[in-house]
Amino acid sequence: MNWRAWSAAALATGAALLLAACMVTPGKFESTLDIRRDGRFTYSYTGEIFLLALSDLADMANSAGDGEFSATSCWNESDFEERPCTDEELAQQRADWEAGREARKAKSQREAESMRAMLGGLDPSDPKAAEELAERLRRQVGWNRVEYRGDGLFYVEFAISSRLGHDFSFPTFERFSMSTSFISATLRKGGAVRVDAPGFSARGGDNPMAGMMAGMAGLAGASAAGAEPEGGEAAGMPPIPQMDGTFRIITDGQIMANNTDEGPRPAEGGQVLEWTVNARTQSPPMALIQLAE
Repeated sequence: MNWRAWSAAALATGAALLLAACMVTPGKFESTLDIRRDGRFTYSYTGEIFLLALSDLADMANSAGDGEFSATSCWNESDFEERPCTDEELAQQRADWEAGREARKAKSQREAESMRAMLGGLDPSDPKAAEELAERLRRQVGWNRVEYRGDGLFYVEFAISSRLGHDFSFPTFERFSMSTSFISATLRKGGAVRVDAPGFSARGGDNPMAGMMAGMAGLAGASAAGAEPEGGEAAGMPPIPQMDGTFRIITDGQIMANNTDEGPRPAEGGQVLEWTVNARTQSPPMALIQLAE
């Protein structure tokens, strides 16, 4: 199988798995969480958010198997070397493909219904779905600016101030049955708060889908750049935004633990923790902060 076919198949397969997880990822961004000892906090996120279900890559995943018949490779049983397929083998491959057409169609319909349910009734195949989602977000508190820039990519300016009398996570989407949190702040008894940012790393903590997303972004990027073994054709896959940003925590509370490279630094209003986030970031940002009891 040539590079073009292999990369297209790999991306389509990966996208189908990520679609099932309703994958939401950051692109270029700046994000800050300011936590005061008395529990007051302000969180801001400015930059890109990529929703896979509304991208061209989702169309590729949904249409995989619906196009024209394409023969697979044939191999020698003795030495496993690739060889031309015989007429009989090609005929059998085509017969098997035709036999599975209705099953593939039914599977696509089930997946489309499931995706609409996860997206709160939005139909990803509807050209107006992205702007409808943007309008929903503009109605939610904190979403001060939401622009759809095409191919699943949104530019947002989000800021909210409140008090940590409850757990907090971002982003949340009205009527979505699930999404991927970029950041969460979880209260503990005794006045401590643990901050985790699983969305700000290539691995995403215990979420294998984040690692898959990073790998697909690299493959798509290589395809777009024309990188291909032996000088073959570039695969021409849809681009996937690369994660690239900075996450900061500013606090006057006691920092009990964190996984920054340099630890806390003095800052106006207390101390600051800072993480540079990109496709090479393996460990999600984490901090444990003691607030006033």
